Amino acid sequence: MPDSRVPRPRRYLVCEPTYFAVRYAINPWMHPDAPVDTGLALLQWRDLVRTYREYGHTVENVPPVPGLPDMVFAANSALVLGGRVFGSLFHAPERRPESAAYTAWFKAAGHDVYRPESVCEGEGDLIPAGRYVLAGTGFRTTPKAHREAQEFFGVPVVGLRLVDPYFYHLDTALFVLDPGEPGPGQEANIAYYPQAFSPGSREVLARLFPDAVLATREDARVLGLNAVSDGRHVFMPPQATALAGRLAARGYVPVPVDLSEFLKAGGGIKCCTQEIRS
Repeated sequence: MPDSRVPRPRRYLVCEPTYFAVRYAINPWMHPDAPVDTGLALLQWRDLVRTYREYGHTVENVPPVPGLPDMVFAANSALVLGGRVFGSLFHAPERRPESAAYTAWFKAAGHDVYRPESVCEGEGDLIPAGRYVLAGTGFRTTPKAHREAQEFFGVPVVGLRLVDPYFYHLDTALFVLDPGEPGPGQEANIAYYPQAFSPGSREVLARLFPDAVLATREDARVLGLNAVSDGRHVFMPPQATALAGRLAARGYVPVPVDLSEFLKAGGGIKCCTQEIRS
């Protein structure tokens, strides 16, 4: 195990939670009768952005749109890989207008945007990991969208079935610790919660990532796996204490950032963070 790991500067896209609220229920975390402290949510989100910048990462902003309370969850808007943008088609009708707002931002930034024909929720379910794109299904993104993504990027897509409704997106049950290097270089590695996946998908993950860091249900239930890693620093909720210890033992540096107010909508650090990979 290396004594130290090397962070890599990243470019992140975020959306301020000006209109964040829980107005409907599209996952088990959401209860519209439970109040959201919008002021606290904004402070927590600003702390996340400040932390990213303090660690040397670039952060860009998409303007929020009134009436779209989940637009803060920027990761669901697209997968950006090699400068190419594979957009979103949300499962819930309430979220579908978000796609147009994010598409407008990407086009203004000079990107063409592919609009999928099948339900696909961006980095929520499509996660690059070394030579593969890991792709979740079971609750939101469809296997047809997996095939569309493979055709678009020309990268092998590995389908993984989610079986626990609390982990409705892949990024609630798995994150990439280090994307690895292309070719015969350093392999990618991940952290994940095995019981979020079907038995066959667990076998696939064990074969592809034998050195993965495994999380407990307790840490998964505070969205400890809805985390962001730059290859050394892991931006993660402070409540995921056991996972933080396991990561530190592997040479990673946990960086606690509390986004607990967003847990009321089933979201966390990664949900609020779209990575733009050039």
